[in-house]
Amino acid sequence: MSKHPSRTVYCQNAIPWLKEHAPLEGCSVVTSMPDISGLSHLSLDEWKEWFVEAALLCLEATPDDGVTIFYQTDIKVDGTWVDKGYLCHRAAERSGAHMLWHKIVCRKPIDTPSFGRPGYTHLLCYSRGVRDRVEQSYADVFSTQGEMTWSRAMGRASCEFACKYILSHTKTRTVVDPFCGYGTMLAVANERGLDAIGVEMGKKRAQKARTLFFNEEREPSESRASSTLVAADD
Repeated sequence: MSKHPSRTVYCQNAIPWLKEHAPLEGCSVVTSMPDISGLSHLSLDEWKEWFVEAALLCLEATPDDGVTIFYQTDIKVDGTWVDKGYLCHRAAERSGAHMLWHKIVCRKPIDTPSFGRPGYTHLLCYSRGVRDRVEQSYADVFSTQGEMTWSRAMGRASCEFACKYILSHTKTRTVVDPFCGYGTMLAVANERGLDAIGVEMGKKRAQKARTLFFNEEREPSESRASSTLVAADD
């Protein structure tokens, strides 16, 4: 792609933004939605319903020729397991989207004990119109999530795989991350030549998401993409 990729970050709540901007023509959605620790005012059951509704909005906003990819790590609450993959499946069934693949991304070395959060993350891909192709196969288990900008960020390696799949299996050339945090997905998308749109409620995180870039030494630096930060009242 000859042009410099663009990046726009909206500093606002992702839920009304998705409702306002759907359908996202020419876009695929790649995101990691917050768990209950980021929505502490909700009970566990309320958060589960919020999660499914948020996933449903992401799926319904994605056009038929795009894909929706979720990067989600399960949690344990009061000694019981919450499977976010299952919650994503519930939303996909309601939206009429089909699962293309389910990858496992290792967060810790195999055989490492864990309790509150597992040593792996789900990487899940859905679409209504796109279909996986037999001539292009990929590993089902990834040994590392890659570098991260913070402890709850999407791993860079997973973001790179998502971009690779979007480029090879869809005609969409803009990546939307409605819960973009510090903007790892946006930076990787720009690095791969894709335009990027992010939504983030926190002002400091939104500012970071606008400027994050990974240079040749694979360290975060200021972005060289054409970027814009849009305030909530713009």
